[in-house]
Amino acid sequence: MDTREAKPAARRTRRTHTAEFKAQVIEACLQPGVSVAGVALANGLNANYLRRWIKEHREQTARSTGKGGVVVSRHVKPTALVPVTIETPVTRETGEIRIDLRRGTTVVQMAWPATHAALLGGVLKDLLR
Repeated sequence: MDTREAKPAARRTRRTHTAEFKAQVIEACLQPGVSVAGVALANGLNANYLRRWIKEHREQTARSTGKGGVVVSRHVKPTALVPVTIETPVTRETGEIRIDLRRGTTVVQMAWPATHAALLGGVLKDLLR
């Protein structure tokens, strides 16, 4: 016979998030080219929960606007997931765009010719996925 005393089971706690926080991460996910998994990871969330929040938001918006599947998102100031700093303003004299990207402990510094500024958007989009 076992004489050891049974330990009480650890109680699990559930995290709660404010409506404002949910709105911010949902709005961030609705931006073109943004990865839902990336936003979830950056905010310490499970991607499946975030996808459920997005689905519920779309359904609620469709019900409240009466527009069926059309989603009209309200503009919420997005959370700065990746801060971007422009060190030197672009001028004709410099001819260069300088950017520092920081994500956690990783820092990427870029110098880009101003004449190819249109291509920079695509590069940043691919880099930040």
